[in-house]
Amino acid sequence: MNKSTVAGLLAGIGAFGLWGLLPAYWKALHQVAAPEIFCHRVIWCLVFVAIVLGLQRRLPDLMVSWRSLGLLGISGGLLCINWLTYIWGVNAGYVLDASMGYYINPLVNVLLGCIFFRDRLRPLQFLAILLAAVGVGYMVYSFGRFPWIALTLALTFGFYGLIRKKISVESLPGLGIEMSVLCLPALGYLIFRHGHGLGALGNVSLEVDVFLVGAGAVTAVPLLLFAFCARRLRLVEVGILQYLAPTGMFLLGVFVYNEPFNVSRLLSFIFIWTGIIIYVLESVWHFQRTVPRGKLP
Repeated sequence: MNKSTVAGLLAGIGAFGLWGLLPAYWKALHQVAAPEIFCHRVIWCLVFVAIVLGLQRRLPDLMVSWRSLGLLGISGGLLCINWLTYIWGVNAGYVLDASMGYYINPLVNVLLGCIFFRDRLRPLQFLAILLAAVGVGYMVYSFGRFPWIALTLALTFGFYGLIRKKISVESLPGLGIEMSVLCLPALGYLIFRHGHGLGALGNVSLEVDVFLVGAGAVTAVPLLLFAFCARRLRLVEVGILQYLAPTGMFLLGVFVYNEPFNVSRLLSFIFIWTGIIIYVLESVWHFQRTVPRGKLP
């Protein structure tokens, strides 16, 4: 492993590790309503991205075609649903459901690739998706409730990735444009809240203020690390690292927040984990067969 690969690996661990610990950040804001947390996340993320792009002299990258702007508006809407669901779910005690969503997400990506890009589903990939579907189905059967949080997170992020794949805009400027689209409604909601004496910023505690403002950096920093990582590692290595995030969420849910994890839920996760193991091993095997040794995809 050369220095570039090691740096990419450390950046990837940092990115997915931070995403895995994100529930702890939102839990620190449990006394703030989820829509308000979301709005602060949008506004301060836009501020942070603008500062970074300004320092890099890349503000002109925010100028895109009307087609790209329209698609980024749609992806911003999907991000809105994803973030609101995630923040609400974490603070309502559904960290395990959130982790399930991000465990399933890579398999959803494979399925969407088959539907929209005519990618051929290899036999073991099909088996992996089938096992994950059985795990979700068993949860519905055993718990008597639809795992809407997990599936909302998996599907919105899957379609978000699908749209971003069709846009030739880098991750950071793209995030800035998405936040710009969401900024006015978010700012309007916060002004309404503060006008009625309900706003949290400046009215709860200094700690809450710091966490609300810091939501921008917490959102953008992992993305910067991920972009650094993706340029230096093979896709298969990035694909394996991505499971650090839902694993971190899972461990927090079980061991820190003591969410119920009975035999029925264990069986559901076993089906999903088995599907993921098959998916990862098949991806590594396929990559080794198709990519010449020592070359990046």
